[in-house]
Amino acid sequence: MQITEIDIKKMVEQVLNQFGQNQTDDSPVTSLPDVRLGNGVFTTVDEAATAARLAWEKLRKLPMATRRRMIENMRAVSRKHAEELAKLAVEETGLGRVEDKIAKILLAANKTPGVEDLISTAYSGDDGLTLVEYAPIGVFGSITPSTNPAATVINNSISLIAAGNTVIYNPHPSAKRVSIKTLQHLNQAIVEAGGPENALTSVAAPNLETSAQVMNHPQVNALVVTGGGPVVKAAMAVGKKVIAAGPGNPPVVVDETAIISKAASDIVKGASFDNNVLCTAEKEVFVVDKVANALKAEMVKNGAMELRGFQFEKVLEKVLVKKNDKFYPNRDFIGKDAYVILQAAGIQANPNVKLLIAETTKDHPLVMTEMLMPIVPIVRVPDVDKAIELAVIAEKGNRHTAIMHSQNITNLTKMAQEIQATIFVKNGPSVAGLGFESEGFTTLTIAGPTGEGLTSAKTFTRQRRCVLVDGLRII
Repeated sequence: MQITEIDIKKMVEQVLNQFGQNQTDDSPVTSLPDVRLGNGVFTTVDEAATAARLAWEKLRKLPMATRRRMIENMRAVSRKHAEELAKLAVEETGLGRVEDKIAKILLAANKTPGVEDLISTAYSGDDGLTLVEYAPIGVFGSITPSTNPAATVINNSISLIAAGNTVIYNPHPSAKRVSIKTLQHLNQAIVEAGGPENALTSVAAPNLETSAQVMNHPQVNALVVTGGGPVVKAAMAVGKKVIAAGPGNPPVVVDETAIISKAASDIVKGASFDNNVLCTAEKEVFVVDKVANALKAEMVKNGAMELRGFQFEKVLEKVLVKKNDKFYPNRDFIGKDAYVILQAAGIQANPNVKLLIAETTKDHPLVMTEMLMPIVPIVRVPDVDKAIELAVIAEKGNRHTAIMHSQNITNLTKMAQEIQATIFVKNGPSVAGLGFESEGFTTLTIAGPTGEGLTSAKTFTRQRRCVLVDGLRII
């Protein structure tokens, strides 16, 4: 099924609105001095697809040892250029903080699983031997966001290459320079390890038309898409295998048994990390009334600023936009520092403030809207059962991420059962759910809409079964 022009425009408009950009980019390659052709970058989608297909034909014939060297080189080059790419991401997109983007790039480089994720299974018995292995799918088409451009390209590239695939990227137009620069660094690392040229490809001027061309291209076997609901729907309408990461609105529940000083520190750390552009970041807090004042006081000690009265109203005027009786985040402030938001609202404050907090009602627009900026509403509730009930409503069935601070195992269990999130962080900052300063592997593509959950190399494979009847039976 082909995506219509209307579908494309709706899809791109939604993504641009969500991630803070108000324009598409249809400029010619000649106007992009920082985007050089070659090393995986082409003028047209057809050229990129042909190159990616040729690279895959070469990659699938290489030994696993070469693939391992490719992954190690990709990790090394990502670490080497982490600061460069982080600075370029902030410069180009205007979103987030350099130090946090460095941390995300290093996280993706160090903790994205490689070929070790592809564990074969053998079944042997009286009737012979059956071997099940993870095989590549082929050429993937990938739509990537402006919020985590370098980290997402690194994370997805390591996973896709480890699985034996190649990929055509269509980066968000406002993050094309950093996305393509990342891709080219990775391609060089792949070739130096003995891998094929153009294992990772892109068009030099990605835009709404090229995104649809990538998704519909006959040489693209499957899609991995990161974006809002319309993007996911458009990709699924193509009729190919889709691994899709959609929106989230992660709630935090704090009950009366929580260690309040740690809960406050963790919430501020997670919600302010990269100015809250991560889809896993704390977006709203439901706290039992008994400990609400203590939680707020501790959050202020950890770098938050509480907004009250006219201050809160002035900030709301800046960060929220109402359209057709529905509220949206003002894209001018997505990913911006808390101090920038305060200055725009005419409020004097410490430039080091990390996070803005304010008490609201349970149905306030800040509670029900994924803001992607360092401002978090706090809702008082009478007990933990009410907190969990409201958290489920605010999460909107995305099954993405949720956080809880509690020392009561019964409460933690109930929250886990009710929220059904792909990531559930207990007694830690939200970034712990991505493997940051915690155990477990990392991913920047959390496939809730299509059900894969936390993606890794084996997510981008298909299982193949090889059966030998009455053979190799040695016992």
